[in-house]
Amino acid sequence: MTAPPRPSTVETVSKEEQHVADELRVVCWNIEHNGRGRSGSDDHRDLARDILSAIEPHILLRQELTGAWDRGKADLYAEANRLGGLTPFMAAPREGRSRNPVGVMVDPALFLVDGEFEHDLAWKPICNPRVRLKGCPKSLDLASAHLCHFDPDMRATEARRLTTLADHGRSALVGMDANSYPHQTALESVALPDWDKVEDRVHYQHRTIERDGRRVSDTRPDEILSGGAHPVFSDLGLHAATAFGQPGALAGTASLKRTDQGSAQRIDRIYCTPDLAPALVAFDVLATDEVREVSDHALLVARFDLDVLRQVLTPTR
Repeated sequence: MTAPPRPSTVETVSKEEQHVADELRVVCWNIEHNGRGRSGSDDHRDLARDILSAIEPHILLRQELTGAWDRGKADLYAEANRLGGLTPFMAAPREGRSRNPVGVMVDPALFLVDGEFEHDLAWKPICNPRVRLKGCPKSLDLASAHLCHFDPDMRATEARRLTTLADHGRSALVGMDANSYPHQTALESVALPDWDKVEDRVHYQHRTIERDGRRVSDTRPDEILSGGAHPVFSDLGLHAATAFGQPGALAGTASLKRTDQGSAQRIDRIYCTPDLAPALVAFDVLATDEVREVSDHALLVARFDLDVLRQVLTPTR
């Protein structure tokens, strides 16, 4: 996958290149153990960076930055530099909690940084820089989250915390490994797990909740974030599938490797406040052979029309 070269002058811009130049690319990816592999013997970091570099993201929402805090955050900066000098942010790992922090990277050619926030929750902090598209008066809150893998109640709390990003009319864009399932199951491409057939019974305990006296798939985080008649956020995969007729936007994202946890499910998702949704032009779930070599999670790419986004972030009084 290669992106067209960026033109040096306005006169040399073709229609196709102009379309790319007017596009904002947002990528969300859980790179399994930061490309190191669980044993530490397989190092796929260079391949992961090659995959991302080919997309040329303007915003990168990352999960499992394992080890990236070490050596003065050397791995974090190596990835940001490989992607053209993005500005990186990362939530600090805490002693006795998850050692797989989340991070956000942004293109300084497009964005100014207005602030940096960290939501310190019980298992894993949420990374939340606040940026501003150059020339636009309204800020945009960005967040990368990796909801707790073992506790449904904690996931619900984390989801409720994310709703605060949209408080007081703020615009926000959130990417995550939700470790839980979308709630509008009738619209999904993949059926939720048949828990009687899932071999991994620990996974069953981690991913189900009790409702009406029976155990069902945990969809609460998605209900909190995008449920109801007036949702806090729009699920961009679902928006692309329903508004553009793009069924591939609802493809399963994880696990791409394990077979004892049922079929791959759409647990990785990107959300935005509803004001940003009209700017979306495409949403892709990439699970190529190279992506599968690097991670057990697919890579998400949301593409926005920059002109429409500028209009949204320049509200009229």
